Amino acid sequence: MWVLMLEAFVALFLLVFIVWWTLPSKKKPAAKPLPGPDAGGKDDSQA
Repeated sequence: MWVLMLEAFVALFLLVFIVWWTLPSKKKPAAKPLPGPDAGGKDDSQA
């Protein structure tokens, strides 16, 4: 009986490990540089 339980735990572990291994890694977005005084940060849609 314990052999069946061990086999079930190994199968569950392998399933979780394979799913975790194949998930895409979340990369941190690159820090955006702050706009300078001449960057033109004003909204040009208002005329």
